[in-house]
Amino acid sequence: MTAADDGDGLAEVLAWLDGGPAPERPVLRAAVKESLAALAVAAPGRSVEVRVPPFGAVQCIPGPRHTRGTPPNVVEADPRTWLALVTGRVSWDDALRDGSVRASGARAGDVGALLPLGRTAHN
Repeated sequence: MTAADDGDGLAEVLAWLDGGPAPERPVLRAAVKESLAALAVAAPGRSVEVRVPPFGAVQCIPGPRHTRGTPPNVVEADPRTWLALVTGRVSWDDALRDGSVRASGARAGDVGALLPLGRTAHN
């Protein structure tokens, strides 16, 4: 079991997103990596690269595969923004508007249609 699978780890991340203290780095890393893996499962493919530095990146969304150089479709966000998107605490449109998520390429917006992920959505 990873730190983010642990109920305490998830609770720490959710509390942080709601204004509480930051979780420890291993908990944050696990939450980001697991949410990126869930995205890749929800939208298998290689046409969009989603980056959440410094913790991870995945390729997802069906379509033309990218193999060399900078991908034509990229989504990038800091860990807090990414986890807020994944849990529904911020909308894709709001994050694009305020610049906390950067999306380039014709297919990058397809990621926004998949968010929030899973059952932790905050409505």
